[in-house]
Amino acid sequence: MIGVSLHDGADITGFRAAVRRLWASRTPPDQVSWNLSAEPDLFGESAAKDAQPVVLPRVLAELIGLVVCHSDTERYALLYQAVWRVSCGEHRLLEVASDPLVHRLETMAKSVRRDIHKMHAFVRFREVGDSHGGDPDGCDPDGGDSDGGERFVAWFEPQHHILEAVSEFFVERFRSMAWSILTPRGSLHWDRTRLIVGPPARREDAPAEDGFEAGWRVYYENVFNPARLNPRAMRQHMPAKYWRNLPEAAAIPNLIRESPRRLRTMLEREAAQPTKRDPLKAVAAMAQQGPRTLEELNRLIAASPPLTPGADRAVLGEGPIGAAIAFVGEQPGDHEDREGRPFVGPAGQVLDKALAEAGIDRAQTYLTNAVKHFKYEPRGKKRLHKRPNPGEVKRYRWWLHKELAFVRPHLVVALGNTALLGLTGEPLSVLKSRGPLSLAGFPGYATVHPSYLLRLPDEAGREAAYRQFSDDLRRAQALAIDAAAAA
Repeated sequence: MIGVSLHDGADITGFRAAVRRLWASRTPPDQVSWNLSAEPDLFGESAAKDAQPVVLPRVLAELIGLVVCHSDTERYALLYQAVWRVSCGEHRLLEVASDPLVHRLETMAKSVRRDIHKMHAFVRFREVGDSHGGDPDGCDPDGGDSDGGERFVAWFEPQHHILEAVSEFFVERFRSMAWSILTPRGSLHWDRTRLIVGPPARREDAPAEDGFEAGWRVYYENVFNPARLNPRAMRQHMPAKYWRNLPEAAAIPNLIRESPRRLRTMLEREAAQPTKRDPLKAVAAMAQQGPRTLEELNRLIAASPPLTPGADRAVLGEGPIGAAIAFVGEQPGDHEDREGRPFVGPAGQVLDKALAEAGIDRAQTYLTNAVKHFKYEPRGKKRLHKRPNPGEVKRYRWWLHKELAFVRPHLVVALGNTALLGLTGEPLSVLKSRGPLSLAGFPGYATVHPSYLLRLPDEAGREAAYRQFSDDLRRAQALAIDAAAAA
């Protein structure tokens, strides 16, 4: 019997090295004892450096990448059985869903995928104080200022060893934040430039509820609709074990208890039918029924509380219905908030110049933002831009998609990462996605936010980036013409 010791966790590097060594000596699965240890001592990379790689089908390699994250202590033994059988000639093994080994491995992979999805959805960050990390260039494709003193910490309890598997997702989504994710299985720490994998943590190491969460819970309680209460569906989509780490979850039991009384009150008020139309009630009714025109949608946005901390004034979209191109930015800035119009500050001036060079008439375009309120941090008499976080962007997605549905542009242009998130719901990088793509059901094009050009550190870099931005607008103009002709 040969003993193989691997790290207690998702030790895919150690497993691959062990497989190379075991296959080189043609050691069958029943002659291998797999052990989990903090200090692996056999068949590490050094022991397998002379062994030839084992060529496996892609589907098996992907399955291995998931199953090594599972918490079942037998995962490595099961995976080696699959490797052995495939390497011995059962090339289509994974197509046999009824095979007990295949069924068990697929079940484990499904459980890991579900755990990864839940971690993506239910991690909640809390601000804890100053951080000295930062983007060395001080700029990003959205045009936001990445320098700042905030640091954010989240607590999560994964079922499996998925921490490193989700690290890229959180780095991409929260690249401009300094953050830590603490779990009983390990921790992730990002300082805006470097990711560090740390040891396990305790629940008490995470911060208590902050002021924003208290405000969010009040908002959640006020928008809760007792007529649509379905506890079974709530538990299906948000399992109860995650509730204790979500700020709104503390309010759910009382909302469930109070729902019959609140529903009766709603029905009684509706039956009363007051003769004078209350503006706030009109807004509530409009939200319930859905706005029928862009004007109704704009009145609803203007009358609703901001979904980000900051200015109370919503900056609405501007431009004609049926515009050839709709440009979607991140959020209003200080100038936009004061004037109540989109793209009238320094970034708007850059956009106007590039539009003119591309032969695009601004008056014939539609201009709006993924987030409708100016999120800022007061510094003396100044109001410094603060990028909306992904949760805040998602809260505005309904407005944005409804708005574009009413405008019906031939082409939608996403300016920056935040606009891409608002349009697609996915944390895409605009530098990687730059070019044509589908956005909110419309033909689209992704490029940087004009503020990004203003924050580049050297003149040569700014000029090159501006030329590329101007070329993007020319391509978008051509695509809009093609889309209009095809309509």
